[in-house]
Amino acid sequence: MQHNYHQSLLPFINYLKFQKRYSQHTIISYQTDLNSFFGYLQEQYGQVELTGIKTVFIRSWLAALKQQGLEAKSINRKISSLKSFFKYQLRQQVIVVSPMAAIISLKINKRLPQFINDKDMTVLLKHVEFPDSWDGKTERLIIELLYNTGIRQAELIGLKETNIAHEKCTIKVLGKGNKERIIPVSNQLLNSIQEYLLAKKNNFNVDTDHLLVMKTGKKLYPKYVYNAVNKYLNIITTIDKKSPHVLRHTFATHLMEGGADLNAVKELLGHSSLAATQIYTHNTIEKLKDIHKKAHPKA
Repeated sequence: MQHNYHQSLLPFINYLKFQKRYSQHTIISYQTDLNSFFGYLQEQYGQVELTGIKTVFIRSWLAALKQQGLEAKSINRKISSLKSFFKYQLRQQVIVVSPMAAIISLKINKRLPQFINDKDMTVLLKHVEFPDSWDGKTERLIIELLYNTGIRQAELIGLKETNIAHEKCTIKVLGKGNKERIIPVSNQLLNSIQEYLLAKKNNFNVDTDHLLVMKTGKKLYPKYVYNAVNKYLNIITTIDKKSPHVLRHTFATHLMEGGADLNAVKELLGHSSLAATQIYTHNTIEKLKDIHKKAHPKA
């Protein structure tokens, strides 16, 4: 089925890989979306040239996805994959007009990011007992790092010992699109890292440059990080999301509540545009409303 479209797909995938420097995960998502669309096209309309793909074909595919019960968020991802693909074809002058021009993404009710309040985070870091095992040490440092730096799960797993600049009190993080950013860290966190590195040196003779390792000496994997965070957040909070990403939201929300500048939070989180960071201002506004209601005599 794919062979006719394959010729246009391959250069596009290479463009995402080498020019956009997208991660393997993102590239697979694009590929899946496009293969699914071309499969539908072939099934419904037979062999259509790229120049013959009409907006109505795309609308009928999206309608079919909706009927299958696909969520708005997933449909929007597919719309965005197709938009990118046809924009690339326009640039390559394969087509003169994009069939996506009239397609608008579905409206999504923006859920405010869930976060842990600071009292609960204090309980976790000051009063919850972590086992005195290698897993216990690793789990504790995972939580400290995620909460104190706001890094993503993949960035945490990828942290190398050489990324820690002890004398400058910073860590270097390799983010999405291979973009590097520098995050300041507290002395307290640096001490935790130092202790961990010392214990690691005494426990393992494996030659790994990854900062965090499992008891086998191998680097962490996503499910390990998720399970560790989930286990300890379950002790201190009743919010329904208990993933590593919640600690990123918590980091950002606590910074905003402490009066941090939105642009600074954007840089710390490694967002490429302010739009992604602005969601945290809503949490702060909700909190201000709450304070106003409780404190103002006429509220």
